[in-house]
Amino acid sequence: TLYSDVIAYAKEARAKGLKVPLLLMGYYNSFLAAGVEATCKECSAAGIDGFIVVDLPVEESWRVMAPAAASNNLSLVPLASPTSGAERIAQVAEAATSPLPGMVYVVSLLGVTGTREGEEAKAKANRLAECKAVVQSVRDAAKKHGYKEGDLPVVVGFGISERKHVEEFSTFADGCVVGSKIVQELGKNGISAMGSLVRTLSGGPLGSTQAEPPAKRQKTLSDKEETERKKHADKWNFGTSVFGGRFIPETLMVAHHELEMAWKKWKVDPEFKAELARLRKDFIGGPTPLYHAKRLSDFCGGAQIWFKREELAHTGAHKINNAVGQALLAIKLGKKRIIAETGAGQHGVATAAACALLDLECIVYMGEIDTERQKLNCFRMRELGATVVPVKSGSRTLKDAVNEALRDWVTNIRTTHYIIGSAVGPHPFPDIVRDLQSVIGNEARAQMLNQTAGEFGHPTFTNGPGRLPDVVVACVGGGSNAIGMFTAFLEDKQVRIVGVEAGGEHGPWLPDGTETDKHSATLTKGSVGVLHGSRTYLLQSPDGQIKETHSISAGLDYPGVGPQHASLKACGRVEYVFATDTQALDAMRLVSRKEGIVPALEPSHALHQTM
Repeated sequence: TLYSDVIAYAKEARAKGLKVPLLLMGYYNSFLAAGVEATCKECSAAGIDGFIVVDLPVEESWRVMAPAAASNNLSLVPLASPTSGAERIAQVAEAATSPLPGMVYVVSLLGVTGTREGEEAKAKANRLAECKAVVQSVRDAAKKHGYKEGDLPVVVGFGISERKHVEEFSTFADGCVVGSKIVQELGKNGISAMGSLVRTLSGGPLGSTQAEPPAKRQKTLSDKEETERKKHADKWNFGTSVFGGRFIPETLMVAHHELEMAWKKWKVDPEFKAELARLRKDFIGGPTPLYHAKRLSDFCGGAQIWFKREELAHTGAHKINNAVGQALLAIKLGKKRIIAETGAGQHGVATAAACALLDLECIVYMGEIDTERQKLNCFRMRELGATVVPVKSGSRTLKDAVNEALRDWVTNIRTTHYIIGSAVGPHPFPDIVRDLQSVIGNEARAQMLNQTAGEFGHPTFTNGPGRLPDVVVACVGGGSNAIGMFTAFLEDKQVRIVGVEAGGEHGPWLPDGTETDKHSATLTKGSVGVLHGSRTYLLQSPDGQIKETHSISAGLDYPGVGPQHASLKACGRVEYVFATDTQALDAMRLVSRKEGIVPALEPSHALHQTM
């Protein structure tokens, strides 16, 4: 359903006499695609009273939505959760009271899983106590802005589906939010079942829908309040750059901030670095060789072609570098449960191997289509002790696996670390993945220069050409292997850098020039939007709906790209092109027959461009 359709429904309902307040709930990318100012004007004209933007934390909403919302007499409803902490709850209360007062939505975390049957009652009591404390904290914070008890409604939602849930939360909250249960009931029994559901949940007869909504009170911040608000926002805000950011639910904000601080600490810790280096050598099998593809070079008749043989790393791909590093970081964070998403299965296998080594529980989400085309990797993951969860929603590919992993993480944030497999997602994940994969480029650069000493030198690095390459080429899906390779060469201005995307069946255009969506060439054909927590290039419709993508290689079948690649494209330092399915297959066959090395379909895209 498009936002424009929902706005039309609201307008129609108002025309038929609906008086209760209406809030539009959704994700920021659709607002961004349509234009925030235009959407606010349209919603106000349709009789909508405000927004709940799930992935827009208060510090971002202040910056990108609050001015347009306020000028159109719309409220922004912020979220709080038991994971927010006192400082953020104070921010949430302030956002809910200025410039237009609305309400606060407290996420209950009622869906926490993993408790034993005997612990269920205790866990439930703890969740209720946590929610009650958050509700009271919001009310206490609101009083500092001149609000009396009851002036600022505080409602609780997430996982509420039964009358007993409503009874439990209504002892301390002003209301309960029910979402998924309504959707399920609509799908099962249709609109006629809504009256019965509302009566059941509310515990009484249906009330009138003719009551007037509470009058809005506008408040203007003083200069001092505005300065104080900005100071607090800056601590949590990733920045105002075009790409990247932290567009995530409130439930995850503190965890991401803690993760950012932890990574800054541990990545420079001598013991952590030594352990990572030891595992790169003894467990992963690095440094992986630099290989001169002489027969392929002779066949092409041009430049000398060198391969960085990362497929010789343990589990068969570069993914293990990131998996081991993040698993070590998870232990430092006190997390014993690991979740991951995977497309081709390589990241899933790598994560399962790292978890087996370090005695961590492992759950891997994988699109149902990908589980069918990567059955061997599913077998390997299970043999390594991981639980593989096929994702049946959406296009049933990598995008949907990421969505399900994020839902799991929101629910189990206290015990779980999400090992994102590519250089995508909210800050600091792109930085963490880049840092852990930069060993690829650092080794390759030292090998090309025959460096036998220094931080990335090695006594065996004596077989390279003794000079920097003219061109560095890598395939780009989410972009972890590419950013790992490119980073080492970014300051070498004489080195040309090329990223190769998945062009699918014909590329973004058919031979006659007609546009097609049967590809994954995000940087070639995409536009700027927000997906999976960061602002980057996306394959999306004009109204912000994410398109289904296509590639013969599961690992490149993704509608977004890492924000660092988006930035490198925008500044012109890296060129991005595409190769089609057929071109990748032809390159794979040629390299196999010239070098006796069977490349994966993903790097075969880069091999086509290289040749």
